[in-house]
Amino acid sequence: MGIPSADWLVRPIGPVDEAEVSAVLAERFGVTGTVHDLGSQQDRNYRVRTETGDYVLKIANPASDPAALRAQCAAVERLADASGLRLPRAHAGVDGEVVQRLSAGGVELVCRLLDYVPGEPIMDSRYLAPPVVARLGELAGRVVAGLADFAGVEQERPQLWDLRNALTVVETLAPHLPDQERAARVLRASRAAHTLLEPFVDRLPVQVIHGDVTDNNVVCEPAADGRRMPVGVIDFGDLGLGWTVAELAVTCASVLHHHGAGPASVLPAVHAFHAVRPLANEEVDALWPLVVLRTSVMVVSGQYDTLLDPGNGYASVALDREWAMFEAAVSVPAEVMTAQLRHALGRPSAQLLPVAEHTLLPGLPDDVASLDLSVSSEELHTGRWLAPDAETVLARATLTAGRTAVRTRHGEFRLTRTTVDDSVPAATCALGVELHLTGPAEIRAPWAGTVTRHGDTGVTLHTGGLDLLLDGVDAEVQPGPVVSGRRLGTVAAHEGVRVLGIQLFRSCATGDRPPRFAPPELAAGWLEVCPDPTRLFLAPDAPDASSSAPYDAPLSARDAQQAITEAELLERREHSFATVQEHYFETPPQIERGWRHHLVDTRGRGYLDMLNNVTILGHGHPGLGEAVHRQWRRLNTNSRFHYASVVELSERITGLLPAELDTVFLVNSGSEAVDLALRLAWAATGRQDVVAVEEAYHGWTYASDAVSTSIADNPNALASRPPWVHTVAAPNSYRGRHRGPQSRRYAPEAAARIRELADQGRPLAAFVCEPYYGNAGGMALPDGYLRQVYEATRDVGGLCVADEVQVGYGRLGSHFWGFEQQGVVPDIVTVAKAMGNGHPLGAVITRRDIADAYRTQGYFFSSAGGSPVSSVVGLTVLDALRDEDLQTNAREIGAHLKGRLLELAERHALIGAVHGSGLYLGVEFVRDRESLEPATEETAAICDRLRELGVIVQPTSDRQCVLKIKPPLCLTRRSADVFADALDDVLTHGW
Repeated sequence: MGIPSADWLVRPIGPVDEAEVSAVLAERFGVTGTVHDLGSQQDRNYRVRTETGDYVLKIANPASDPAALRAQCAAVERLADASGLRLPRAHAGVDGEVVQRLSAGGVELVCRLLDYVPGEPIMDSRYLAPPVVARLGELAGRVVAGLADFAGVEQERPQLWDLRNALTVVETLAPHLPDQERAARVLRASRAAHTLLEPFVDRLPVQVIHGDVTDNNVVCEPAADGRRMPVGVIDFGDLGLGWTVAELAVTCASVLHHHGAGPASVLPAVHAFHAVRPLANEEVDALWPLVVLRTSVMVVSGQYDTLLDPGNGYASVALDREWAMFEAAVSVPAEVMTAQLRHALGRPSAQLLPVAEHTLLPGLPDDVASLDLSVSSEELHTGRWLAPDAETVLARATLTAGRTAVRTRHGEFRLTRTTVDDSVPAATCALGVELHLTGPAEIRAPWAGTVTRHGDTGVTLHTGGLDLLLDGVDAEVQPGPVVSGRRLGTVAAHEGVRVLGIQLFRSCATGDRPPRFAPPELAAGWLEVCPDPTRLFLAPDAPDASSSAPYDAPLSARDAQQAITEAELLERREHSFATVQEHYFETPPQIERGWRHHLVDTRGRGYLDMLNNVTILGHGHPGLGEAVHRQWRRLNTNSRFHYASVVELSERITGLLPAELDTVFLVNSGSEAVDLALRLAWAATGRQDVVAVEEAYHGWTYASDAVSTSIADNPNALASRPPWVHTVAAPNSYRGRHRGPQSRRYAPEAAARIRELADQGRPLAAFVCEPYYGNAGGMALPDGYLRQVYEATRDVGGLCVADEVQVGYGRLGSHFWGFEQQGVVPDIVTVAKAMGNGHPLGAVITRRDIADAYRTQGYFFSSAGGSPVSSVVGLTVLDALRDEDLQTNAREIGAHLKGRLLELAERHALIGAVHGSGLYLGVEFVRDRESLEPATEETAAICDRLRELGVIVQPTSDRQCVLKIKPPLCLTRRSADVFADALDDVLTHGW
């Protein structure tokens, strides 16, 4: 095989003997130390360790010009003074020159001694979080800004990595590569990208650029959350004149091989670069073609290097990585990515469609109904959207109701395309429309063009770079030119149904056909390339035509509106909603739909809900919805009226508890329930002092907040308690004062504290505790803890309050109530959350004598507590728990999930412990299993990454280092595995 020749092609250097390297260091630089080969693609780099510091001896390729090497050193000095980055500054040799000559293996070479820049690269394929990608873009921007007026490059010469030469490089090397199938793909992609680039080549700013600000040429420091954040730039070997935007293109390309990366992953880098060095419109338009060209050059040059130097492990290892970058770069047409980039920077194009001279379907009635397939659709309730034929079923139902035609909506994020239990977001944004008809309809060309056929029933009308794609046509026209208004055929009938697919597409350089649906993260780009065809068959003033953007509007207008909805809504929330009422995630998805243990945002992204312990039955429960609807239509008032449901609910609750707990108060929330429980204890005992367990949360009312000791919920909780609240140590057997077998000491210590308070003249009114330690992350109390503490409480005349708000109602799987696991019977039980499946409903259950004691305080009344609707909700929840056997499901699926999590703990050192029972679990992250240093920041970052993978989960505990795992009890084994697999992915590939 012949080897191509060009002055920009460089033969890699072979290894240089380390003894020779040491001799050069001593002779030329006066430095002695140990030498280690770092590897390189074309040069040779050696790390030098000395007693006074570390250096890198960089031996340049014979083709390197010493003047260019001096320019690199000067550029580093320029940036070091202005950028604040860590940089490899050069050290002069004993003769005062930074560039030194040496002879190795009979070849004359030059070398430099540079500072070793501390830190680690991020070249491995681990996941790069958006903040890391943004930092890469920022660094690239700071480098080009710092070099904007740098004139140290004496002459311009062709270079392999100068993207102005990219097509020449690819066309020169591709024919000589061993893998000709890949070479052909790269050639096609490069030529298409170059075609898109040509209009801008004379308008793109040129300056001296680093040329290689990539994941391999930045050094990083670990941030508090464990992410490696870039802090410095190394390897200025590609310094030279080039398009300024090429610096960003190179950086973006390097992101694409990382785990889970796709074209949209580069957007944070583009935003960050633009903030430092603003991009002109032509640079935005050139950026993605340059990314494609960069990855193409990397593929062909990498194969070329291994062809010349088969033993170069550095180059060989990079081949798969370089191919992955190329595959990602061409996975979306460059025109689509350019539109996406413009949209991201607030610069959508305002391209116009040609005027339709004839209607596409002249016989179509004006009253074409539109199907609502969005996340907010009222027709797609009770999970009907998960059926594979949901769209067809709804369309037929609409036609059956008397319509002759119905249509879908362009640009709609369709709920019917949402997937669940899938870490990859589904393509949900409709790039065309479908028209469902009851009878025949003729199709005419809206403008002149050329017809081609695809498949049995497909017709495409090509008109000046715009394609009209029609599917479902009984075609009558032959391929070739057609005039405006020419009859193309009729809508084909298939099994008694006529469906016409209509899509407009601005032809791409690659010639690819567009998909029917786009993923949410690229919807803006695809919608600009695939404009709305609705006006081709529906008049602007026709009924129900308002959802389509007019032809003279920017093509991205619809998507722009959808894209800003979430941001605008969040801004409105901040203005009108007290900010102390926090939301999950810094940039939260807008959740508008739920079904069982899944949530769906407005863009049709499905999420696995591993967090929501309020909706114990799951979201959108049909039986609950129907029961509430019936009762609302019938009656809703307050419990002072006499009706059956409040009696039935009270009886059902007491029937689930020990016989002595026979009296019920109905309230609206867990906070109210705990508050009332304490007031009952005060009234029954005539005292006020209460003992609470540390690190616990009980509510936000005066009394429930007073006994809440969690500093995660209130940083001042321990310092701001009223004098009647006393605490005992959190019985945390994993990281508390007593651990493992020694945790049995918590109970006698708490009992002793209770008796001590009585001896001091402050006998308790109540001891309040969660029977299963929820705030710590679903941790069991030590065996016998409540038995001993309850005994001490009762010995001093106090009452025992079991806060079952989180753990009750079968969540533990093994027991319906948490206190049953401890083998005790409390005096007062509080419950909420699960009791109403999200409806505001709570209860306090106690003995009759305790309840009657409250009359000394007056009377009790809750306007909505125990209302007919609330009572029906409570009864329906209990029915569903029983009929769907959800406690058994919690036990079985919870055991399976805990087993999966324990297996992960064996492989991932960050997992310190797995707590809990049933579907009341917690995964505790620690930085060190000996010291148990909490991995607080890592936990928050892991939750962010899990959300990207379609799993909603949040931190808990005072240290915020525990994943709170309390999903609806309808969780399936499949979904449990999805969660465990996603967590494994994050812990394996990074967050």
